[in-house]
Amino acid sequence: QVQLVESGGGLVQAGSSLRLSCAVSGSIFSLGAMTWFRQAPGKQRELVAAIESSGSTNYADSVKGRFTISRDNAKNTVYLQMNSLKPEDTGRYYCIVHLRETYLAAERDYWGQGTQVTVSS
Repeated sequence: QVQLVESGGGLVQAGSSLRLSCAVSGSIFSLGAMTWFRQAPGKQRELVAAIESSGSTNYADSVKGRFTISRDNAKNTVYLQMNSLKPEDTGRYYCIVHLRETYLAAERDYWGQGTQVTVSS
């Protein structure tokens, strides 16, 4: 069974940095795209950053230049380095991983439980 464990969230002041981690464990035959979403109260969930197995990345315009997504395939872990945090970055951050558990299994998305990021002004 696949498990995603996120960590690194917290309460920080504007201008601070945080590093989120999402470790994937369990049965993993192949690991594809790894993505961070966030959801603030009363707002729609939005994509923050994504990284393909090739290493190519994609960012929301609101975080470009401040956030960096990376992955360690040996550890099945994805990171989100968040610098120059703003109050509007506040929300619950979720890790989504696209993977195949076995050779015969279909690829599908797995979600973590989320980690809260709160940025005070």
